[in-house]
Amino acid sequence: MRRLLIAAPLALLAGAAAAQETVRLGTEGAYPPYNFLDDSGQIAGFERELGDELCARAELQCEWVTNDWDSIIPNLVSGNYDAIIAAMSITPERDDVIDFSENYTPPPPSAYAAASEGVDPQTGVIAAQTGTIQANHVTTTEATLLEFATPEEAIAAVRNGEADAVIADKDVLTPQVEALPDLAFVGEDVFLDEGIGMGFRESDAELRESFDAAIVSMKEDGSLNALIEKWLPDSETF
Repeated sequence: MRRLLIAAPLALLAGAAAAQETVRLGTEGAYPPYNFLDDSGQIAGFERELGDELCARAELQCEWVTNDWDSIIPNLVSGNYDAIIAAMSITPERDDVIDFSENYTPPPPSAYAAASEGVDPQTGVIAAQTGTIQANHVTTTEATLLEFATPEEAIAAVRNGEADAVIADKDVLTPQVEALPDLAFVGEDVFLDEGIGMGFRESDAELRESFDAAIVSMKEDGSLNALIEKWLPDSETF
């Protein structure tokens, strides 16, 4: 669930930096524009810029790690990295396993895209990335869920006729719909979460509080909105 704003000064929370020399940030690296690998194989996107700025404000030395989406929470819990920053929606089910930071986006819309405008997203066969809130949403409708490891595979399933439509974050689908003449949005946007946040082990409260304070400071000075407008131009801001 959404955390309350934490107004403690950043300086008071810098103790986490002393307790841990390097904070490892886990991301998928395959979910543009939030996170992806650029032409040189480096992690890029909205969350790369955001994460680097948060680490600077929290006075933490950070390094980036990529991990497949379907095991991103188990590998956090097992200690393969120290925080998740991977377009992860804040949900009660996930909050039972890990702790979330302040949300760093308002609740984003999910959307359906199909090869035919006559598709009814509440029925038929709907493709979605496995382990996502969108996949879970499909199970609450009369549609048949077809799951894929990546959003690219889910979109391809629509283009090759394997699925009637795909559902994903609208920010992820918009560039594809604009670039591919055989795709169009269908149905209504849906809101399925409380925004996107960083994920932490429940035992790492001090580290989470350091990032919370950094996120709050970016909200207050407008720099977070500037990043959202740069990378997610169709999204709401704070």
